[in-house]
Formats: sequence, structure tokens, C-alpha cells
Amino acid sequence: MNKYKDPRGPLFAASVKPVIAALVVSALTVLPSCTKGSQKEAVFTVAGHPAEGTLEFFMGDPKFDVQQVYKGGRFPNIVVGVDGTLLALWGGVKVRRSEDGGETWGPEILIADGFMGGGAILNETNGEILAFVEKHHPPAPLTVYRSKDQGKTWSDMEVSIKPDANGNVPSMHMNEHGITLRHGKHPGRLIRAARYYAGKNERSRWPQHYTTAIYSDDTGRTWLASDPFPAMGTGEATIAELADGRLYYNSRRHWAPEGENPRRRWIAWSKDGGKSWKDLSICEALPDGPQNADYGCMGGLVCLPIQGRDILIYSNCDSPEGRKLGTVWASFDGGKTWPLKRLVHEGSFAYSSLAAGRPKTKNEGWIYLHFESGGSKVARFNLTWLLRGTKTGDGRVPKWLSSS
Repeated sequence: MNKYKDPRGPLFAASVKPVIAALVVSALTVLPSCTKGSQKEAVFTVAGHPAEGTLEFFMGDPKFDVQQVYKGGRFPNIVVGVDGTLLALWGGVKVRRSEDGGETWGPEILIADGFMGGGAILNETNGEILAFVEKHHPPAPLTVYRSKDQGKTWSDMEVSIKPDANGNVPSMHMNEHGITLRHGKHPGRLIRAARYYAGKNERSRWPQHYTTAIYSDDTGRTWLASDPFPAMGTGEATIAELADGRLYYNSRRHWAPEGENPRRRWIAWSKDGGKSWKDLSICEALPDGPQNADYGCMGGLVCLPIQGRDILIYSNCDSPEGRKLGTVWASFDGGKTWPLKRLVHEGSFAYSSLAAGRPKTKNEGWIYLHFESGGSKVARFNLTWLLRGTKTGDGRVPKWLSSS
């Protein structure tokens, strides 16, 4: 049983046996390879597949399809196992698996009764998948479940989650999936976005809400909290790692002080593996949900596993009013500009989560979007399909894409 406790409830984490971080790091095999004449590091997952491939696998003829995966319910996450198994997590809390790249989906598997915590993580160092389940809408007791067989079976695990610099233990719901860091000074680190509710999710407390992150260097047993994201009123966030080891943080916003724009996304950066977030700014190119409300909407984010490139894909609704017109945006410079977007779904579209196929597996080259729409749907497409979208005027598509 997960013995988790914080100042909000009667449980606190039991003692956790320390695991030497170097053992985790060593599980990520690093070999030299040559990319466009410069020396790069090729990282392999525990399955023996390269964690990052080449651009060509996401190109080719344009491909797109979409299918219903769940009926009823809410709250999507989507992750890809080290062997290429696709896991679509949903609701409270269950998963469906695809072993053929998203062509077909297996039966629903119950992870646990509870409330979706979002932020599921695939640990590339050992192949385990972690799911976060809260007893009810947070703040609430949390249990972390682990699968060692690519989502077929799940069991709870003991974890300890430390408070942040303000003394607050983070809540989990409802953030984008976490990631395993591959570059920089902390390879093997697990990190995912989290948040602080100020005791309750109600309008009067939104000015006290903020997002944050939790990270682990011992395969998910002990989690430290990052410094709070440097903007109040935020909730539901995403994190991506760039090729140089920097982390890009992109957050929804429920509230903003007078004079600030609450309807676009807020971003910041980390150069210390997610310990702190700097250079806060508004990303005017990316909408935070429908533009007739200040409340925002959970968005998806993924960095394509392409060696030496920082191609980010973002998802949200792109509508003047109402949660509809699901759209994906592409950045080719690590989130500095977002020059392209393309409509995925014209109908209802709310929360969404993004994942990318893994090199040398059956889902290589695919981009997956799991989104709320009368239950849930999963769209899959490649980068060529997205490149035929609409120019946003925010930057330019680089010339190296046209030559690929």
C-alpha cells in the first residue's frame, strides 16, 4: 500500500530505502554517434531501442486517422512504452493498450478506483510505467501505481513526495505525461508537472494556485518538488526536454492579475533539471482554450524524439468560443516560435495529451493525440501531415525540413 502523507491529510510517506542515482543513470546506455558532422550522444532505452531517431521517420507521405477509444468519462493521458506499446489512460482510472501502433486497441484494464492524476510516466531506464491516482478530486490522498509489463498489470508502490519551497506538497491532477530526462546533467531523472490548489479548486482561491513539478532520481520512490512556477493562478502544465538539456515548461492559467493576458499560454525554462523555472513569459502564439473565457484548458505537449532537433507539438482548442476545433501547433526551435498549426477535429474538443512513436518500434514516426470528445478519441498523424497546415505568422518553417 502506498503510505503517502502530507499536511492535508492523515498519512505521510513511510521511510524509503535510498537508491543510488548513479545506478539509474547507468541504465541509460550512451554511445557516440555522428549527426551532420558533429559529435552527439545516442541514448538507448532499456529495451535496446534508440530513444531518439532521425527526422525521416516522421516524414514520408502524409498520414492521418482518428478513432474512438473510450465512451463517457474524462481526463486523457497517453504514453508509449519502451517496446512501443501505446497506453491510453482515462478517467478513474483505466487504460487501453495498443501493440500495433494504434491500429487496434485491447480491452479496458482497471488501474485503480479513484481520480485521474494525469502525468503518467514511462521510465526509459527500466521500462516501468507509473500512474498517479488520487482518491477524489484533489487535494486528496494519492497512490502511485506501477506496471512492469507495459500496462498489462499494476500494483501500488511506496513513495515519498516532499513539499516545495513554500511548504506545500503538490497535487497531481491534471497535467501532461511526465518524461525521462536524456540530456544535460541529470540523465535518467523522472519529472512531471504538478500543482498546488491552495486547499480547494474554487474561483476565490485561484490567485493562490500555482503549478510546479516533481522529480525523482531513484526510479520514482522519492520525489522532490521544484520551485513553484513563477506565475500565480496557474494549473495543469506540460514539460519537454530540449536537445541541450534545458526544460521547457508550458502552463494553463485560471487567473491573471489585471493587465496580463489570461487567454494565452505561460512559459518558463529550467537549466538545472527542473529544480527552478526562469524567464517567465506569455506565449502569444498559443491559445489557452477558447478565447471567450479566462479559465483556460489543459493542453498536450510532446518533443519529437529526433536527435539534435527541438521539434515541439502542442495541442488545444482553437476556437473563439466553446471547447471545440481541436488543433495542433508545431515549433521547430524549441518553443521560441510556432509557425504552423493544423485542425485535427472540428467537433467538441477539451483536455488533450500528446505522445510520439519510438524509433525501431511499430509506432515509429507517428504522433498521437488523445483528447476528450464525447468520451475520448485518439488521432495519429505524421509530421508531413502537419506541415501541410496553416501558417500562423509566428516565425518560419526552417529550410532543413523541406530538404528532408
